[in-house]
Amino acid sequence: MPEQIETERYELAARPAYRFDLDRRDFIGLLGGGLLIVFSASAQERGRFRQSEQLPQDLDAWLHIGEDGAVSVYTGKTEVGQNIRTSLSQAISEELHCPIGSIKLVMADTALTPYDMGTFGSRSTPTMALQLRRAAATARETLLDLAAEQWMVDRAKLTVADGKIVSVGKSAGFGELTKGQKLTKTIGREVTVARPLGQSVAKLAARDIVTGKRKYASDITRPGMLYGRVLRPPAFGASLVKLEAETLTGVTVVHDGDFVGVAAADTHAAANALSQLKAEWKQAPQPSGDELYEYLKKTAGAAEPGEGQTHGSIEEGLAAADVKLHATYTVAYIAHAPLETRNAVAEWEEGKLTVWTGTQRPFGVRSELAAAFSIPEDRIRVIVPDAGAAYGGKHSGEYAVEAARLAKAAGKPVKVVWSREEEFTWSYFRPAGVIEVSSGVRRDGTITAWDFHNYNSGGSAIQGLYDIPHQRNVFHPAKSPLRQGSYRGLAATANHFARESHIDELARELKMDPLEFRLKNIKDARLRAVLQAAADRFGWGHGKGIGISCGFEKGSYIATCAQVEAAAADRIRILRVVEAFECGAVVNPNHLKNQIEGAVAMAVGGALFEHIRFNDGRILNPRFSLYRVPRFSDMPEIEAVLVDRPDLPSAGAGETPIVGLAPAVANAIFDLNGTRLRSMPLQSAREVPTAG
Repeated sequence: MPEQIETERYELAARPAYRFDLDRRDFIGLLGGGLLIVFSASAQERGRFRQSEQLPQDLDAWLHIGEDGAVSVYTGKTEVGQNIRTSLSQAISEELHCPIGSIKLVMADTALTPYDMGTFGSRSTPTMALQLRRAAATARETLLDLAAEQWMVDRAKLTVADGKIVSVGKSAGFGELTKGQKLTKTIGREVTVARPLGQSVAKLAARDIVTGKRKYASDITRPGMLYGRVLRPPAFGASLVKLEAETLTGVTVVHDGDFVGVAAADTHAAANALSQLKAEWKQAPQPSGDELYEYLKKTAGAAEPGEGQTHGSIEEGLAAADVKLHATYTVAYIAHAPLETRNAVAEWEEGKLTVWTGTQRPFGVRSELAAAFSIPEDRIRVIVPDAGAAYGGKHSGEYAVEAARLAKAAGKPVKVVWSREEEFTWSYFRPAGVIEVSSGVRRDGTITAWDFHNYNSGGSAIQGLYDIPHQRNVFHPAKSPLRQGSYRGLAATANHFARESHIDELARELKMDPLEFRLKNIKDARLRAVLQAAADRFGWGHGKGIGISCGFEKGSYIATCAQVEAAAADRIRILRVVEAFECGAVVNPNHLKNQIEGAVAMAVGGALFEHIRFNDGRILNPRFSLYRVPRFSDMPEIEAVLVDRPDLPSAGAGETPIVGLAPAVANAIFDLNGTRLRSMPLQSAREVPTAG
């Protein structure tokens, strides 16, 4: 496995892939902070990474037109259910003026696609869509040049439409002009791209998805393939002391340090072989869930340079306040819970390794494999079929390394598919956190002081957009008892929950309307616009059990209104949610609404009941019967309000819509019954039993 050199934060050894030049701190910020595994890189590798700061600008690295007119486009991005395949194809179609059905998007194959840092941070639309637009625009202009030259006509009299170059009385398809040859052009910096048309295009291959025809990473098979299982420790941090393994016919057993795995002809034989292994483990006492928040505060260090932002003087701000308030908010660990668990198929041939796996970082996984087996990256190919969800949970590639280890020993391809309990236990979780907020406000509703400290859950979106003259926002890394990492929305969910709950508390202290209070302290026009849009559509001010929140993250603005009711003595049901969202120019309205609705549905679990419970290094609820996820009966009426800004660049929409629900619901609960809940999940988890 790659060398582990830290236990609280992690940095992926990856070449900067985008023109805005991500450094270590920027990258951690995109992932949300509070992460676990560090993949180390040699000085030589780091130098190589620095030399590759630009996306390749050779047109043929991104786009090829076949003799039949088919347009093949290459990107290192992965399709993990966010439907980026459709929106990227849409961008190419709009720029190249060709039918979207003529485009074949080749994704996430390290042997075919340009290097990409990974699919995370809502960067696919603002970076990759723009890059592919530039490539398609360059191809379009090149085709016009070819037609003008071949037909000896004035280029200005040529047009492009429906995959053809058209002149007076003459037209030719793209393939007729290129005859399948490469377009050897450089994508110039001066190339002009169009604004998105903002049209709803149906999801590509939707029929394959709903009929079960689409093949995911876990569907991959290879001739002669074996099935692998890995022996897991009884608890986090346990080390293997002794192993007794009987010789079993047709079974390969691999024992390398603490790694023990088996490969057999089928899943039943592999599980049976694993049960025959007798292992002795050494364990040390570890913190448990009932002491988590105290432990995080106790182990937290000082804020790292650049992690906090201070304006003015907190002391002066508090002195100017008529009302002062201090509150502590907590956020639990939660699991990604993708339907498709982590999986990989590995195959060695003549010293070269090919791995098929569902990951958000194919090039990062290739680096992990190279480090694990001490072979050059150019002898490794990582292919990512469409994956059955990720939510930020599939950045690391340990399951690919497991499959490759077993395949190397067995001399045959090996598939490893994590069980549901392995997924819940040995993947990483959204970080838990403690957030302390102290504030001051004048009687007229002007916030004068804001002191915000996040312990462990991360610094993403820690800086709000409220116009407060004296404020401090600080992230304190802490020692996490559990493995933690990126999750959809990152730490923005925790920070919005604490901030928007506290803002509501200030409004209630002053007996001001929560919407009026927010608008009084916000100058940002885009944030005010989504607040007003959500409130207008919701009918703010009418009804009981209503709450509101707003925020900003990754270039997008959001406002959420929610209404709740008491479903039982200790249960809350969300009745209705209206979410206004602005992410610049809208690319695909229906697709964007789907993203918003999906994020709200997912947010219901984290807001109300999702909660990893653990004791002394053991997960107590490692399966769906014990870990409560949202059900159909939990779903509120959801309405997405799109605030289109065609004058602005498009931002990503896969994450930000998830951050607004929890605080809006917490505020609605207070409006309903006067109870202020400051911990996520908001609803008691007592209805769910724990594993014995």
